[in-house]
Parts: sequence; C-alpha cells; structure tokens
Amino acid sequence: MLLVLVAVVAHRVVDARLRLDSAAHQAARAASIERSAAGAERAAGDLAASALGPAGPGCADLAVTTDSSGFRAGGTVTVTVSCSVDLTGGLVLGVPGRAVVSATATEPVDTFRSTAVPS
Repeated sequence: MLLVLVAVVAHRVVDARLRLDSAAHQAARAASIERSAAGAERAAGDLAASALGPAGPGCADLAVTTDSSGFRAGGTVTVTVSCSVDLTGGLVLGVPGRAVVSATATEPVDTFRSTAVPS
C-alpha cells in the first residue's frame, strides 16, 4: 500500500512538470510572435492558462511570468509558469499537501520580425 501511495505522489509531480514544461514552451512561442512586449505578456498568460485549464495537473495558484526585456528583433522572450500541485494522497507519507512546480522556456524573437514602434 505504501508503494502505491509513493507512486501516486510521484506521478502527480511528474505529470505536473511535463504539462508545465509544455505550457511554458507554448507560451514562450506565442509571446515570441507577438508584435509588442505588452502583447507578448498577454499572449503568454492566455496561452498558459488555456493549455493547463482543461487537462491541467490540478494546478492551483497558476502564475505566469514573462521576461520581455529582450523583446526586439533577434532578442529573446522567457516565460516561467508555476503552480501548486495537490499531493493530498501523500499526507500519510509525510509529504506536504501541495508542492510548487515550475517550468521556464525561452524562445528567440525572429531577427527579421518587425515590432511595434513605441509612440
């Protein structure tokens, strides 16, 4: 029985990491094709939320951080997605009820991409 509980907890964390990694890569890609830094941040947040929404790993407190300081032709955009995963099945093992899991992805902004000119 103990082995089954360990497997359940491990599966929840691994599943969450895989889904967050995928969501971070998708969000970074969506941000990198936007025309402005504000649009990049908005696109990253929207995509991460939709990617984790219907089939999410039981994420609570979803946080999406977009570093668009390098948002220019030839620059990069970095997105970090994090959430806390429910591990209540592991309480018997002394595992806390929640674990914070995060993933980060960086995508290049196309060198020949035009960006919005600040007014």
